[in-house]
Amino acid sequence: MAAKYDVVVVGAGNAGISAAVKAALEGKKTLLIEKHNLPGGCASSFRRGRFEFDPSVHEICDWGPDDNKGDVRLLFERNGVKMDWVTVPECYRCISKYSDGTPMDISMPTGREPFIDKMEEYVPGTREAMNKLFDLFAEMKAAVKYMNDGTPNDSKYMQTNFPNVLRTCGYPSLKVLQALKLPQKAIDILSVYWCYLGVPLDELNFLHFGNMLDMYICRKAVIPHHTSHEISMQFMERFYELGGEAWFNCRAEKFLFDGDRICGVETNMGTIECEQVLANINPDIIYAKMMPKELVPEREKKLSTARKHNYSARMCVAYFALNKSREELGIDDYTVFFPSTSDTRREYESLAHIDTNKFSILLCYNKLIPDFSPEGTCVVSFTTMYGPDDWNKITPQEYAGIKDKFAKQCIETMKEKYGVDIEPYIEEMEVSTPMTFARYLGTPEGSTYGYELSGWDGMLARMMLIPEEFPIKGLRHIGAASFRGDGYSSTWINGDMCAAMACAELKEGGNK
Repeated sequence: MAAKYDVVVVGAGNAGISAAVKAALEGKKTLLIEKHNLPGGCASSFRRGRFEFDPSVHEICDWGPDDNKGDVRLLFERNGVKMDWVTVPECYRCISKYSDGTPMDISMPTGREPFIDKMEEYVPGTREAMNKLFDLFAEMKAAVKYMNDGTPNDSKYMQTNFPNVLRTCGYPSLKVLQALKLPQKAIDILSVYWCYLGVPLDELNFLHFGNMLDMYICRKAVIPHHTSHEISMQFMERFYELGGEAWFNCRAEKFLFDGDRICGVETNMGTIECEQVLANINPDIIYAKMMPKELVPEREKKLSTARKHNYSARMCVAYFALNKSREELGIDDYTVFFPSTSDTRREYESLAHIDTNKFSILLCYNKLIPDFSPEGTCVVSFTTMYGPDDWNKITPQEYAGIKDKFAKQCIETMKEKYGVDIEPYIEEMEVSTPMTFARYLGTPEGSTYGYELSGWDGMLARMMLIPEEFPIKGLRHIGAASFRGDGYSSTWINGDMCAAMACAELKEGGNK
């Protein structure tokens, strides 16, 4: 316990393991502590009977092919983390209704030209507007790369080199798509991914939405061959190779300060001295429970009040192991979205209540990984998101019934919209609710996406003000509540960038 570390990383979720590897790679004496007995957070797995389930990953964006590598692929290569990936060959299928009420059943491919060709097939006359949209995506990609390079952002450089990004990024996504004169049906098709960010298009910052579309469409997505727990274990293996040290079953209880500088972490296993702390913890929890109140800057108190946890990001997932193969059942897609409407505002509002929420996303893992489950079987999951109100009112006596209700709703959706009845073939079933994620991840009300990235608190605003995001000397919060926001890809990048900042400060002479 007398040992002193350069960097202590608190929490071995996605951002934490990424930050730990980066700090160790920079040659810093690094300790990673985790309250659970395994790393991963969301990137984990669990077993029921003879089946293994992935709790959360749908697809990892920003990977890309050899000739168009995404930031996530570059991060893995730069940090020496090796993975067995499987490429997701298509974007998505969506079965719903267009805004005008007509039936929608569309399947969208990856790649700029194939995507535009398919859009032209579904909505004739869109090619010119779609090409303008993808040209804007390319400029946005360059702008985000510039903002992520670790140097202070220059507004004049941005104005000269990324003028269209600055013209559009501050507006809601819906307004930009309409300004490009895209027909409503085309907007309906493009809007399918909105739920991956949890903010409706009439509010969602265009930089965030456009950057995500570019990553999924132009650089494809991947999933781990052996569940997302493989990702966590590969990060940990690399961390150990670099000389890092990890303590599990170690819970951080308080951050310690020497004046206004962090100097250590008090845990259930004793006190740890350090120069820098990277905390994979929501800042609201840090400020309220883990540090002296008088050291919390006034700006952070105001931000904590002004920001809101992502309203529709309380995940609920039903996992089904079926004793028939997907081929026998007729499941021919990996990802199928089942929104109740193409109007993202109406869908967002419907997620607020258990009785009005009819949204779900189907995944069939065996479509991409035939050996994901034992021969002659398959595994599917259904994911939805909820607002906080109804779940906060559920009594312990009602809890199991609500879980069963959601599972039955998923079975009915699959039967009515996809034409496959899975109920007779269910061998194992589990349901994770917002309460499950809150308990396991320690996130407020189970909100896995952190704060909503919208309006004044969008991605561009946060990234242009990165130094001000971390006003407490030597302490940075990483993860979904940090400047890049939610998702596996964003949290890895958050952790990596914050670790680089911490290491740069150490080279300059501490955590001043």
